[in-house]
Amino acid sequence: MGCFAGLREVWRRGAADKSAERFCAPGLRGVPVLTLVIFLTPVGLGVLGTLLPAFGYFPALGGQDFHGEVWGRLWAQPGLAGAVRLSLVTGVGATVVSFALACGFLAAFHQRAWFARVQVFLTPLLAIPHVAVSVGLLFILAPSGWIVRFLSPWATGWQVPPDLVTVQDPWGLSLVLALVLKETPYLIVTGCALLPQLRPSVRMRVAASLGYRPCAGWFKVVFPDFYRLMRLPLVAVLVFSLSVVDMALIIGPGTPPPLSVLVLRWYLEPDLSFRFVAAAGGLLQLGLVLAVLGGWFLLVRLCQGVGDLTSGRRRVMERACPLWAAVALGLLGGLAVLSLAGLGVWSFARRWSYPQIVPDRLTFQTWVNHSGHLLDVGVTTVVIALAASGLALVLSLGCLELEKQRHRGRTGRSLLLLYLPLLVPQVTFLFGAQVCLMMVGLAGTWLGVIWLHLVFVLPYVFLSLAEAYRQQDHRYGQIALSLGRSRWAAFVRVRVPLLLRPLCFALALGFAVSVAQYLPTLLAGAGRLTTLATETVALASGGNRRVVAVVTLVYSILPLLVFGLALVIPTLCSQHRKGGRRL
Repeated sequence: MGCFAGLREVWRRGAADKSAERFCAPGLRGVPVLTLVIFLTPVGLGVLGTLLPAFGYFPALGGQDFHGEVWGRLWAQPGLAGAVRLSLVTGVGATVVSFALACGFLAAFHQRAWFARVQVFLTPLLAIPHVAVSVGLLFILAPSGWIVRFLSPWATGWQVPPDLVTVQDPWGLSLVLALVLKETPYLIVTGCALLPQLRPSVRMRVAASLGYRPCAGWFKVVFPDFYRLMRLPLVAVLVFSLSVVDMALIIGPGTPPPLSVLVLRWYLEPDLSFRFVAAAGGLLQLGLVLAVLGGWFLLVRLCQGVGDLTSGRRRVMERACPLWAAVALGLLGGLAVLSLAGLGVWSFARRWSYPQIVPDRLTFQTWVNHSGHLLDVGVTTVVIALAASGLALVLSLGCLELEKQRHRGRTGRSLLLLYLPLLVPQVTFLFGAQVCLMMVGLAGTWLGVIWLHLVFVLPYVFLSLAEAYRQQDHRYGQIALSLGRSRWAAFVRVRVPLLLRPLCFALALGFAVSVAQYLPTLLAGAGRLTTLATETVALASGGNRRVVAVVTLVYSILPLLVFGLALVIPTLCSQHRKGGRRL
C-alpha cells in the first residue's frame, strides 16, 4: 500500500507541474534555457579554449597534436614561483582580513539601532570601481602622496620625496590593503542582507539568558549558520583576490607580479608562441584557486571539530572586538574618502610641488583638454553598461516570473550556476572566450563586449532582485487579471510599479559591475572599443597624475550617479501615482 501511495504522490506532483506549465505564459518557458545558453556558453567554451592550447593543440598557431612540452616551457619561465607565492599571500591574506573585519563589525554592532542603515551608507562605496580605489590609494600612499606631505617636513624632515617603497612593494602589502578596502564593505553588506534569515535577535536572547555576553553569544550561536550562508560570497571574494588583474596592474608589485598579471603578459607577447604558455598559466591559476579552496574548506572542517562552541566561555573580546572593528573600519573609510578627495584635488591642480599639502593654483585646463576624449570613452562605457545590465534585468525577470508561476523556489544548484563565472578565474576562461569570439566574428564588436560583460553582470542583477521578487504578493496580479486585464498588462501596470525600487537598484548594480570590467573589455574589445576601465588602467602607469585623476574621477562618479538616479526615480514615480490612476 505504501508503494501505491508513493506512486499516487508522484503522479499528483507531476499533474500539478503540468498544470503549472499550462498556466505559465508561453513566451516564458524558454527563458531559463536561453539564459543558461547566453550565460554559460562563454565560460564553457572559454575553459575549453584554454585547456586545448595548454596541451599543445591550437591549429591556428601550428599546434596540431597534444603534448606536454607547453608545461615544460611554463615551469622554465622566470619569476613563476614568486608569482605563485605572491598570489597566495595577497589573495588569502586579503580575504582573511576582510572576512575578519566584517564578522567583527557584525558581532559588535548588530544590535545597535543604526545597524539597519549600514547598507544605505556602504552601498555608494560598493559602486566605486576597484580600479578607482587602487588609483586613489596609489596617489595618497606614494612617497610623494598626501600622507607623506601631511607629515613633511615638520615631522619627518623630508624636503624631497623619500626613497621608500610604499606602493607596489615586493610583499604586495599595498595590494592587500586595496583589496581589503574594496571587499570588506561587500562582505558587510552581504552579511547584513543574509543575517535576518537567521533571526539573530531570538538567538541572542537565548544566549543572553544563559549568561553569554553579546560578542561571545554572536560567535557561538549565530556565526556557525552565518558562515554557511556566506560560503558562496566568501568563495567569490577569495577567487577574485587570488586572480585579480586590474588592481594588481596598478598597485601590485611588478617584479615578479602576481600570477594573473604574469599570464596576461604572456598572452600579450608579440611572440604568438607564448599563447600556449599563457593557456597553461591560466590552468595553473585555476589549479591554484582549487587548491586554496580545498585547503580552506579542510581548515574550516578542522576548526569545526576543535572549536570552543561548547567551552562555556561567556566572554570573548567584549571590549576589544568593538574597538578594533570600529578603528579598522574607520581607517578604511578614511582612506576611501581621502583617496577620492586626492583624485579631485589632482584633477584641478596646475602645479603641486612637494611637500606642499595643497596645490599652488587650481585650473580647469586638464578637464577642458580631455573633455572630447572623455565624452567618447564615457559614451562607449555607458552604452555597454546599459545594454549588459538591461539584458540581465530582462533575463532575470523572465526567470523569476516563470519560477513564480511554477511555484518553485530557488535551489542550491541554480545558485551555484549563478556564481560559476565568479568562481572561475577570469584568466582561465577569458582567453579561450576571446578565441571563440574571433572564430564567430564577434571579437572587437559591441555585441562581443556586451556578451562577456553580461556573464559577470547577470549574477549580481539576479541575486539583488530575486528576494524582493519572490516576496511580492501574487494576489495583486490576480486582482488585475480578474478585472479583465491581460497577463502582460497586469505585469507592467501593477507588479512592475510595486517593484520599481528593487528593479532600479538591480539595474544600477549591474551598471556598476559592467563599468568595472577591465579584462573582458580588453580581450573582447580587441583594442577597438575603449571604456573608462581600460583607459584608467592604461593611464595609471603614466607620469601625468592630472590626466589620470580626471579619468579616474569620471570613472568613479559615473556609477554613483546611476545609483543616485536609482534612488530618485522610484520616489518621483510614487509621487506621480499619488493622484490615483485607473488600471
